Amino acid sequence: MAFLNIINRVKENTSKIINEKGYDKVDFVVEYSRSGFGDITCNVAFLLAKNLKKSPQEIAQEFAAEYILGNDLEKVEAHKSGYLNFFINNNSFNNTVLPESLKENYGSIDIGKNSKLVVEHTSVNPNKALHIGHLRNVAIGDAVSRILSKANYDVKVLNYVDDSGLQVADIIVGFKYGGFSEDPPDGEKFANYCGDTVYVSITSKYESDKDLESRRHEILKELEDSTSETAKFGKTLTRKILSDQLDTVWNLGASYDCLNFESEILYSKLWEKIFERMKSENLVHLEDQGDNVGCWVLPIEN
Repeated sequence: MAFLNIINRVKENTSKIINEKGYDKVDFVVEYSRSGFGDITCNVAFLLAKNLKKSPQEIAQEFAAEYILGNDLEKVEAHKSGYLNFFINNNSFNNTVLPESLKENYGSIDIGKNSKLVVEHTSVNPNKALHIGHLRNVAIGDAVSRILSKANYDVKVLNYVDDSGLQVADIIVGFKYGGFSEDPPDGEKFANYCGDTVYVSITSKYESDKDLESRRHEILKELEDSTSETAKFGKTLTRKILSDQLDTVWNLGASYDCLNFESEILYSKLWEKIFERMKSENLVHLEDQGDNVGCWVLPIEN
C-alpha cells in the first residue's frame, strides 16, 4: 500500500500544478516506470502539449521544476521524450514499509472475494532428489499461492505425484534387474541414490540391452495393477523418495494442501470415467490418418 500511496500523492501534486498554472484539466496517468526510468512515470506533458503549443519535453521540464518532492521522493526528472519520471527515496520508503510488513495482515486485499483457486506446483517424478530447477518452481509456486491467499482467494496448493510413470519403472528395473542394492551408500539420501546412480545407470543400458528395455515396458504395465507385486514395490520406493523431496520443500518453507498420486487416479478408475465422458461429449476423437493415427486427440484451437 505504501507504493500506491506515493502514486496517489504524485497524482494529487501533479493536478495541483495544473490548477496553479491555470491549465485545462487532462486525464493523465501515473504508473510504474519501465526499468531505468525511475520508479513512477507520468504522461501529463503529452496531454497538455497540443493546447499549450509546446513540446512535451518543455512542459515536463516545467512540471519537474515546480514539483515539491516531500519525503517520499528523491528527485523528479523530465525525460527528453516528455515523460515525467519520479525516483523514490529508498530510505524513507524502507522505513515505512519494513515495520508495516511485519504486521499480520500486511498486503491483504480483497480481490478474490474468497473464490476458490487451485495452484499446482513442483510435480516432480518421485524417482530422484529435487534439483535447482525444481526448487525454482517450488519458490514460484509457493510465492504465487501466498500472494493469492493475501488477495483473499481460497487457495488449495496441490503437488501432482507421477508415481506410475516411466521414470518410476526405470528405478524398479534397476533394483530388480540391474543389481542395485535397495540401501544407499552411507550418508547418501535415498532420493539422491535413486536418481543419480540407479536411474542414470539403468537408462544408459537400454539401447544395448533390448531385453532390459522389454522388462521396462512390462513393469510400466504392471504398475497400473494395484494388486501386483510391482505396484506394491513401486509404492514403497516412491514414498521413500517423496519423503526426501518433501523434506527439501519444507526446509524452504513451502507446503501443500494435497498430494495427488497418479497411481490412485489409475486404481480408482477415475480416468476411465472422465475419458468416457469426454468421448460422449465429443471432446476427443480417434485419429484415423496422419501422424496421430490410432491416438485419441483433444482438439485445441490456436
